Amino acid sequence: MSVRLRLTLSYTGFLMVAGVLLLAAVWLFLLRYVPDRAILIDPKVTDSLTTGVFPVRSKLLHVFAPRAAAVFAFLLVFGLVGGWILAGRMLAPLTRITDATRLATTRSLSHRIRLPGRRDEFRELADAFDAMLARLEAHVAEQQRFAANASHELRTPLAISQALLDVARTDPTQDTGEIIDRLRTVNTRAIDLTEALLLLSRAEQRSFTPEHVDLSLLAEEATETLLPLAEKRGVTVETSGDITPAVGSQALLLQLTTNLVHNAIVHNLPDQGIVWVNTGVRPGTAVLTVENTGEQLTPQLVSTLTEPFQRGSERLRADHAGVGLGLAIVKTITQAHDGTLTLTPRPAGGIRIIVELPAVELPAVELPAVELPAGA
Repeated sequence: MSVRLRLTLSYTGFLMVAGVLLLAAVWLFLLRYVPDRAILIDPKVTDSLTTGVFPVRSKLLHVFAPRAAAVFAFLLVFGLVGGWILAGRMLAPLTRITDATRLATTRSLSHRIRLPGRRDEFRELADAFDAMLARLEAHVAEQQRFAANASHELRTPLAISQALLDVARTDPTQDTGEIIDRLRTVNTRAIDLTEALLLLSRAEQRSFTPEHVDLSLLAEEATETLLPLAEKRGVTVETSGDITPAVGSQALLLQLTTNLVHNAIVHNLPDQGIVWVNTGVRPGTAVLTVENTGEQLTPQLVSTLTEPFQRGSERLRADHAGVGLGLAIVKTITQAHDGTLTLTPRPAGGIRIIVELPAVELPAVELPAVELPAGA
């Protein structure tokens, strides 16, 4: 049976039970005050006051029974019809949600229920379903853009390699060593892009074992690793902060820190640039902050930098353009660790990036008691 039919029968059954109880109460009330038999007195007869005895209760039952049966029939019909209508009205929001679900299965994620009326359980369910559809639509659109951009990025080095091979085959006067060097550069870029895509996929799947890490140590390690690049580009890296405990994958968080410091070094002023790396603990939050000097950035441009394969204008002119996944990987790793990523342009130029992760409470250290000398 359908839910509507079951609800109808439930409403009808409840109504019938209530009717039975009501009629039983009426009958018991009548029996309490009505005698079993009654004596009929005729005042016209003078020789005897008694003219007959009549069974009152049986007569009352004879009159009450058919009317009670009629009431039961009315309650049955009324319960079925009214229950069917009420059940239909109660289930109407579920019908709209079901229709929206069927549309979603046909990849039409733009449809919304937008259930009207006051806020109740059905309204909350419909609003939650609309929010889920909105997230799914955004996720599918993001995945489609990512697939198209990744295909384009992977096709570019392959096309360059094919062109270089064609030149080497058709033009024997070309310097073979130069072609090999260019092929190596293009192949290295393709390998870097593939590894970045694999790292991005790993971070999205959260396929790591959480462990205790110290963000301050990761910041120092990333800074030491990238120090030669900073010296080559004339950039000063300043690291500060206290012990910053967090929980997550040490390898992924190190990659996150390395990407941030690397971007801050590469996308900086052409000379005498500065990178500031700071770690600290706020109430319930472990914070990693990386900011640098550089060109003036607009909030609109900064908001797009975490998208895969999105590069600012200065990135296209840089000699170390990267694969366009640095900040996208940072965003994915941050989300995989239930953290938040905030990018804001600095008024003096450059960008400030703040990563906030759930902090780990350090165990309290109990200091040994010190006995003071008498009279102290």
